[in-house]
Amino acid sequence: MAAMVRRRPSPAVTTMPVVLVVVVFVGVVVGGASASAGPLKAHYYRHVCPAAEAVVRDIVTARVAADPAALPAKLLRLFFHDCFVRGCDASVLIDTVAGSGAAAAAEKDAAPNGSLGGYDVIDTAKAVLEAVCPGVVSCADIVALAARDAVSYQFGRDLWDVQLGRRDGVVSLASEALANLPAPSDNFTTLESNFAGKGLDVKDLVILSGAHTIGVGHCNLFGARLFNFTGAAAPSADPSLNAAYAAQLRAACGSPSNNATAVPMDPGSPARFDAHYFVNLKLGRGLFASDAALLADRRAAALVHGLTDQDYFLREFKNAVRKMGRVGVLTGDQGEIRKNCRAVNGK
Repeated sequence: MAAMVRRRPSPAVTTMPVVLVVVVFVGVVVGGASASAGPLKAHYYRHVCPAAEAVVRDIVTARVAADPAALPAKLLRLFFHDCFVRGCDASVLIDTVAGSGAAAAAEKDAAPNGSLGGYDVIDTAKAVLEAVCPGVVSCADIVALAARDAVSYQFGRDLWDVQLGRRDGVVSLASEALANLPAPSDNFTTLESNFAGKGLDVKDLVILSGAHTIGVGHCNLFGARLFNFTGAAAPSADPSLNAAYAAQLRAACGSPSNNATAVPMDPGSPARFDAHYFVNLKLGRGLFASDAALLADRRAAALVHGLTDQDYFLREFKNAVRKMGRVGVLTGDQGEIRKNCRAVNGK
């Protein structure tokens, strides 16, 4: 279904507790200084906006504490969807310009992005950073930090370090999101090709699929696997699905086109970022066809087996998500530092 073209109003900035405001303002360099050009690196803003990472962390932590079951998945998915279209340039945050027409619709209005969330968290962090060190911290870096901080919340420590120095893109097209985002119905060949186009290999594909250990999926995205899969008159499910699991999903969804009902992507551990997704996958409890596809390739299936170990999964996810975070980044004089993450400067 074509995405509706509409202009989203910028939400009001969430008021931060007084104590938090005091903490994050300490040590910030005020002014329009910009970080030096160069490749991504850790603590990129150390000299030009020293509290940048703390600002994002404090805001994300407060918000995740209020919504620990849903927000980490939303912010991680936002990062993934950003990086897979034009690279990690925050183009997914740009609003469609009112009256621009369907051909000029922005990424966030593409059907696969219709259920994205967490925009308000990014807006809040950006507003605070613009108030204390304007024109310095990119929206793209805020998205990358927010994803890390949200997922790390349950552990009480950073799961990976975020290399910074991205700049923001100035183009956002729904048509490019449709062309570049992996689909839940993709087979392994299509998935491998898509990831390879981003400089990511089979190992990255399998490990990053482990992000499905948190979050939910809407029934219409996998309903074809549950009802009349073989074309027979009686209800028939994808044979790669565990039969009992398929029956549970049919009961929950009711019909293959139900886009109102969502179910956990990792049944049994839906809110914990852990290796349980891979355990479920081996038991035929992968929700999407793209999940089950990982077992259709010998290389990927071998990786799935090893990733059932929690410590190994966390170590490998750290490497894969950092690699993804470098896809197509703009640095130096490329792009811009948006003042408002929802609009290109001057628009």
